[in-house]
Amino acid sequence: MVIQTRQIGRSTLNVTLLGIGGAPLGGNFADVDRSDALGVVRSGFEAGLNFVDTAPFYGFGRSERAVGDAIRGRDYILSTKVGRLLEPGAHPNPMDEGMIDPLPFHPVYDYSYDGVMRSFEASQHRLGLDRIDILLAHDIGEMQHGPELNARHFKDLSNGGYRAMDELRSNGQVRAIGLGVNENAVCLAALEIGDWDTFLLAGRYTLLEQTPLDDLIPACQAAGTSLIIGGPFNSGILVGREMWNYSKAPESVVDRVKKIGDICADNGVDLPVAALQFPLAHPVVSSIVPGARTAAEFQGILGWAASSTPTQLWVDLKSAGLLHSDAPLPDGAPILGANS
Repeated sequence: MVIQTRQIGRSTLNVTLLGIGGAPLGGNFADVDRSDALGVVRSGFEAGLNFVDTAPFYGFGRSERAVGDAIRGRDYILSTKVGRLLEPGAHPNPMDEGMIDPLPFHPVYDYSYDGVMRSFEASQHRLGLDRIDILLAHDIGEMQHGPELNARHFKDLSNGGYRAMDELRSNGQVRAIGLGVNENAVCLAALEIGDWDTFLLAGRYTLLEQTPLDDLIPACQAAGTSLIIGGPFNSGILVGREMWNYSKAPESVVDRVKKIGDICADNGVDLPVAALQFPLAHPVVSSIVPGARTAAEFQGILGWAASSTPTQLWVDLKSAGLLHSDAPLPDGAPILGANS
């Protein structure tokens, strides 16, 4: 099997078009035991993938510990995140953060120079690895913090956190830096304060939503910054679940998904196949990183990624006004496969 790779920004890193999302491995919104978490990562690497994303926040360290154990000794490309420090002491109500059975820590936001350096070192220890390839500032933005608090956090990133990340890159301790966020606006703001290799953008450039085409994607192309697309299933709504943007989908979203699904069905295509293929049609996208809770779930994702789609599907979706007028359309070839 030949698996294509794409470059991360202007860095020397080349990641597989399909990566492994580490958020579910920490018990985000559903419990995942250690054997399942290890199985997800191992099944991806055994299929020829080379890229996995994690973060201290996911399970307050659980995801990083599992990912490190699963990839140690392998040829890997790993991204993790900064912006939260894990302080000792159990969170009083971890489900407020969407975590089930996390480790006994609680996250504290810190985008300062010292906070970034402390977070980076702590991640190396949790991972049990001597190398982190991509470092992303996590969950900064008004959607996460509100305008007033985010202004303070963004000032910390501008005045110190970015300098720390840039130093780590310049020193060769990481090979690429960026953001890991759920919103477009903060990525545009970040382009004004530094030179970023990539933005891991969750849920915004998907089969369901293409708002980055209006401003963020052109800005990224001008800056030489690539996108990694997290949440290509929009929290599960594109694989038949009720979740969208980490909560129950409103009726308007359910209706739009139904229209997309009906056109997929008319063309003999499973909706998740189209959801995986769509973002990769844009050249600014380096990789997509769906999450899975078990190896069996990830095998299902690999099956969707090995499926082709007819050209007519994409013509029909665009004709129905369900895709942005500027969205590049997939050629229909499988993401994974002998001819990929």
